[in-house]
Amino acid sequence: MDDRELLETEQHDIAREVAMIADEFTMGFEKLELIDRPAAALFGSARIDETNPAYAFARETGRLLGERGWCVITGGGGGVMEAANRGAQEGGGLSVGFNIELPHEQHSNAYLDIEYTFRHFYARKVCFVKPSEGFIVFSGGFGTLDEMFESLTLIQTGKVLHFPCVLVGSEYWQPLLEWIRTRLLEQRLLSPADLDLLYLTDEPAEAVERVVHAYERRLATA
Repeated sequence: MDDRELLETEQHDIAREVAMIADEFTMGFEKLELIDRPAAALFGSARIDETNPAYAFARETGRLLGERGWCVITGGGGGVMEAANRGAQEGGGLSVGFNIELPHEQHSNAYLDIEYTFRHFYARKVCFVKPSEGFIVFSGGFGTLDEMFESLTLIQTGKVLHFPCVLVGSEYWQPLLEWIRTRLLEQRLLSPADLDLLYLTDEPAEAVERVVHAYERRLATA
């Protein structure tokens, strides 16, 4: 059963469906037990190909994380996700893909060491967040924006530890950041400190260093 079917479930079927969701969480957590190193979640569009700059950025970022001995977690599909997983394997890291069943099926990419396909977005999102020490976000559409803003909300509200959310690609992200500053901040819908939750760069090495440094600082103060 997927999210749409769950929302349309009759009341007398709720207990059965909740049990199915619990099973999905259990399977996801079993996959998380296989991750034996620090991890970063990389988000971005499935719709780009190797000619898009975001593909090269994501591949390089994955490779650099792999060379540092990290795990790269993506949504397991094509585009940016494929690039990041591909780079992770090229760098000798651990490559993880948490896919999702969609009406137009999203196929798993060929660069995964660990993979699992979810039916429910919220179970999948928990498995993105639980092992991650930071988020690195490349250009993408509704799905990418959803993952980015939900991650920011969890950090802002203290539901997860304060760790970095790095945006890669200033040409793509700068207009959104400007809108946040001129609309949300000026209308006091955000506090100035909330802007510090986002870090923008065009350099994969800088994105990786931002995440790794935050992790090492956290360990040093634990």
